[in-house]
Amino acid sequence: MKFIVSSTALFSHLQAVSRVINSKNTLPILDCFLFDLENSRLSITVSDTETTMVTAVEVSESDTNGRFAVVAKTLLDALKEIPEQPITFEIDLQTLAITVKYQNGQYSLMGQNADEYPTPAVLKEDAVRLEMEASIMLSGINRALFATADDELRPVMNGVYFDITTEDITMVASDGHKLVRCKTLAAKGSERAAFILPKKPANMLKSLLPKEHGQVTIEFDERNAVFTMERYRMVCRLIEGRYPNYNSVIPQNNPHKVTVDRQMLIGALRRVSIFSSQSSSLIKLKMDENLIVVSAQDIDFSTSAEETQVCQYAGTPMSIGFKSTFLIDILNNISSEEIIIELADPSRAGVILPVTQEENEDILMLLMPMMLND
Repeated sequence: MKFIVSSTALFSHLQAVSRVINSKNTLPILDCFLFDLENSRLSITVSDTETTMVTAVEVSESDTNGRFAVVAKTLLDALKEIPEQPITFEIDLQTLAITVKYQNGQYSLMGQNADEYPTPAVLKEDAVRLEMEASIMLSGINRALFATADDELRPVMNGVYFDITTEDITMVASDGHKLVRCKTLAAKGSERAAFILPKKPANMLKSLLPKEHGQVTIEFDERNAVFTMERYRMVCRLIEGRYPNYNSVIPQNNPHKVTVDRQMLIGALRRVSIFSSQSSSLIKLKMDENLIVVSAQDIDFSTSAEETQVCQYAGTPMSIGFKSTFLIDILNNISSEEIIIELADPSRAGVILPVTQEENEDILMLLMPMMLND
C-alpha cells in the first residue's frame, strides 16, 4: 500500500485531532492514529473511548485501499520537522512495516493492527438533529466554558448544557459560584431537547471551530452526540443526568444597577486583588452616588488597597463582597465596553450583563457574593 500526501496538510490535521489522545491510556492502541485510505481520501481517527475525532486529507497518489494504526507521538514529532513537500508512505499490510520517504531521507517505523481500534458509538434512530452556525457555537462555548465545574459528586455541572427550544438555543455553565447563560436566537431546534457536553469535547470544539465556516450539524440521543463540521467529525459520550433549573437561581428584581466601564473595572480589580487575602481572594465593592470603591485587605500580612472608579449609580449606598478571580473571569468573557451589575442585597447573587448585547444574542452572567466581615 502506498500513497503521497502534502506534509503540512497532513501535519495540521494530525495536530488538530491529536488533543483527543490521553497521556495515559488503558489500551495501547489508543496511543495511535488510525489511518484509513479509500479512493484517494485518507481518513484519520483518534479516540479515548469517550470522544472520537475523525478528519480527512486528500492524497495526491495512491495505489490500494487499506487501514493501519501508527503511534501518534512518533509520527507527529517526525512530521513537525519536515518543511512543506510531498511525502510518500509505503506500508506492508502483512508485516505493518511503514516507510515514510521525504526529499532528503526516510523514516522507518512499525504500524499496528487497525482491527484493534475501537469503533465509535452509533446514535439511535430517534436521535435529535439540528444545525448551528460555527461562529455562533464557538461564541457560546467560549463564553460558557470557564464557568464549568470540576465536581466529582455532581458530574452534570462539569459540562456545557445545551437547552434547545423551537425558538432559540441556550448554552449554560455553572460551578455553583458563577453561572453563564448565553442564549442565541440565530439557531433553534425542531423540538424541545437538551444535552450536557463534557468539558474535553467542548475544549476540542473550541480549538477546531475558529478554522471552520458554515454550519455545524449536531445529532444526539440520550448517551452520545455527533458534531459534523466541514473538515472534522466528532463523536462523544454525553454527561447523563438532569441539569439543575438554571433560571430559578437568577434573581429577578434587582433594584441596584451599576453601569461601569469594563476594562477600567478589570484594571482596578487586578491592582487591588494583589492585596486581598490569598485564601479567599475577597474584594469589596462599595457603591455610592456615581462612584464605585474597590477595596481589599489581608489582615494576616497587614496589607490593603483601595481604588475609586466613576460609574453610573443612583441607588442607596451598598457594599458587596466577591471573589476577585471569579469576577475578573466573568468580565474577561464579556465583549461589551460597558457592563451593568444588578444587585438586590449583599447576600444575593450579582447579575452581570453587557450594556449592548450582540445581534441575536442574550448573555447573562451571575456571581454569588462572599460574606463581608464589616
